[in-house]
Amino acid sequence: MSQDLRIGVVGAGMMGADHIARITHRISGAFVSAIIEPDAARAAAAAENAPGSQTFSRIEDAIEAGAVDAVLIATPGQFHQPVLEPALAARLPILCEKPLTQDSTTSAQILELEQKLDRPHIQVGFMRRFDAEYEQLRQLIVSGEAGELLMLRGVHRNPSVPDSYSQKMLITDSVVHEFDVVPWLAGSPIKTVEVKYPRRNDLSPERLREPILVLMELENGVHVDVEMNVSVQFGYQVGTEAVFQQGVARIGQPSGLQLWQAGRVSTAEHQSFTTRFAAAYDNEIQRWVDAVRDGRLVDGPNAWDGYLVALACEAGVRALEGGIHTVDAAERPAFYA
Repeated sequence: MSQDLRIGVVGAGMMGADHIARITHRISGAFVSAIIEPDAARAAAAAENAPGSQTFSRIEDAIEAGAVDAVLIATPGQFHQPVLEPALAARLPILCEKPLTQDSTTSAQILELEQKLDRPHIQVGFMRRFDAEYEQLRQLIVSGEAGELLMLRGVHRNPSVPDSYSQKMLITDSVVHEFDVVPWLAGSPIKTVEVKYPRRNDLSPERLREPILVLMELENGVHVDVEMNVSVQFGYQVGTEAVFQQGVARIGQPSGLQLWQAGRVSTAEHQSFTTRFAAAYDNEIQRWVDAVRDGRLVDGPNAWDGYLVALACEAGVRALEGGIHTVDAAERPAFYA
């Protein structure tokens, strides 16, 4: 593709606005040609960051107008399927923020639609795969330089969460990222999921019982534990420790400036995912744009990966009520090999 890619961004909330600014100011080979957002005021505000873009209230209208070459979906998950279906029907390359859809049943329906095309068209926005530290850790695991991987330990901590954040979202909005990145790191699907409840944080909102400890067993025998903690107060922190036969590797803790002053040592920490993973988002979008322009369409997790995460989330939600729950998936279709 010789000309710049025309991207239609669906959703102009926090994530959509962030991507619009990213594409306009930091991504090469593409520009935002259309903003699809039913809230006219929000669409107009987002359009200020995308000179020359058109605004539409529906994805179908943008497609009919011939305004887009590709689609980036940044709406909440419950609105993904109604956008994915017409975008697939129009054979458009798609980058869909997580989750693919809200459940495995609708994700499977999207898989069926996509497999009617010549090749995968959907990339799912699990940005951790594009983070430099995660990429380094995966390379270390794949290389075998430290021996076989035995265990993974993860932490996912937020200073606080909004009033709309529910108990179920500990899994579906937060641990969802670990459900994607852990199999990618370890090279093996998730076999079982279990949730343990340590002592509750009295500073947590009354509606939440947390922190939680999410335990996973992978099909290759690697065991994983993830601390999910959304009332930790001090900042946003995501980290992983890998235990090998011949050593230990750690990423994500700490990050930022370290300061020695007044008899104390302090380290700055992020307050939001938008800064912690800013470079990863840039890398993700740039590589997707490059793949589409090269005719490859997808350079990252595909719809099948999104479906597997939906299955893991359902097992995780069941595990909130106790027990060990299996993640049962059919064999990966050759279409997604």
